[in-house]
Amino acid sequence: MKSMENFSKGRQQLLRMALMGNALFSTISGLTLILAGQWVVRLLGLPEAVNLITLGISLLVFAVTLVVFARKKPIKVSDAWIAVLLDLAWVIGSYPLLFVVPFSTTGKWMVGIVAEVVMLFALVQWLGIRRIQKGNMVPEPGR
Repeated sequence: MKSMENFSKGRQQLLRMALMGNALFSTISGLTLILAGQWVVRLLGLPEAVNLITLGISLLVFAVTLVVFARKKPIKVSDAWIAVLLDLAWVIGSYPLLFVVPFSTTGKWMVGIVAEVVMLFALVQWLGIRRIQKGNMVPEPGR
């Protein structure tokens, strides 16, 4: 039974690492927005009145949620899907902003790069989900 437990843990490792990496990136981003929000506003080329603290707090809440998801043993696939869908929503929401919001050139690059990093987390989390689901499939006898 011990080897089956280790096999299951191994199948969850990719997803666990992706969720924790996403949480770390979200924490760093959230703290940056909270502690250096006006600097980020200037880099983005936004008006001084823009306040990014709410977004920063939201990212910290998201990060804590990801850590909770990643620490569950076993990880619930439904929780992981929530993370993937929220990451995809971030990516899908980022690109229209590039055409609507008057970001500086640096700001456009920042928004685009962050969206690409978030997309990578979504992709690796999805691959982790697939690895778990493939491990849960039982082969038919005689195959």
